[in-house]
Amino acid sequence: MIALITDSAGFYGKHLSDELEENRYEVIRCDLKAEGDIISMDIMNSDMVLDIISQHRPDVLVNMAGQANVGLSWKKPQLTVHLNTIGLINILEAVKTVNPKMRVIAIGSSDEYGNLKERGANVVEEIPVSPMTPYAISKQAQEQFAQLYNMNYGMNVCMVRQFNLGGAGQAKGFMLSDFASGIVEIERGRRGYLSVGNLESARDFTHVNDACRAIRLIAEKGHSGEVYNICSGVTYTAQQILIKMIGMAKAAIEVHQDSSRMRPSDTPVVCGNHDKLTVHTGWCPEIGIDEIIKDTLNFWRGQ
Repeated sequence: MIALITDSAGFYGKHLSDELEENRYEVIRCDLKAEGDIISMDIMNSDMVLDIISQHRPDVLVNMAGQANVGLSWKKPQLTVHLNTIGLINILEAVKTVNPKMRVIAIGSSDEYGNLKERGANVVEEIPVSPMTPYAISKQAQEQFAQLYNMNYGMNVCMVRQFNLGGAGQAKGFMLSDFASGIVEIERGRRGYLSVGNLESARDFTHVNDACRAIRLIAEKGHSGEVYNICSGVTYTAQQILIKMIGMAKAAIEVHQDSSRMRPSDTPVVCGNHDKLTVHTGWCPEIGIDEIIKDTLNFWRGQ
């Protein structure tokens, strides 16, 4: 099996490349910058996308390229929509031309659900979505286009709603990595305190290795046209995460809450249900929150 991965040099893409290669896939690694075995591919360049897909003709294409930072989406909504929505359309157009039956996996987000506080925990894929941020809207638009191409061109696209990730290699700009990198700076004496935003929001975290295994199983066993939650089904508030992380710290941690870190629209509770994914593919999460936190902290200690 040949798999093409966009943003293969990124946090998620690197781990997915490893997961697929360990399971005997031939992996075509694509990213903006060519380096080593990575092929330069800009998803905003439709001609380049078509050329690369035509040349390699993968069995599976996983689109991980895009703008994944919710906070940045408020500052740069146009860029977010271009990368997350138009970028996927360019890929779908190329796949339609080369091989409409190619398995395409479009990575969306749990943010597409919007405010889940009044809907309870373990949200299933069939509930109505209500995106509340520019990032979430761009991902929901991506999903709608994927369904459009499935229905009108007989394509073979699966959609993922990815809940929060953690693990080694995640960049700053996300809760776990921001907490971990800040704590490591305090451990090294480079910072006096940890600045945080809203600590009441609750999130559902999955280890990146578990998530990559889910993507591989969707590639192999997922049903065309289906949307799959990749999640743990368990939530932790930012406060709970912070307490756990401070408990693993090698120094005393002073915490200051900073109102400038509050987002214009921050969903209070995000918790998913992965029953459909489990029934269709056999996947279940295997790595718990303590291991996720430890791996994230240890990564930043190694930087």
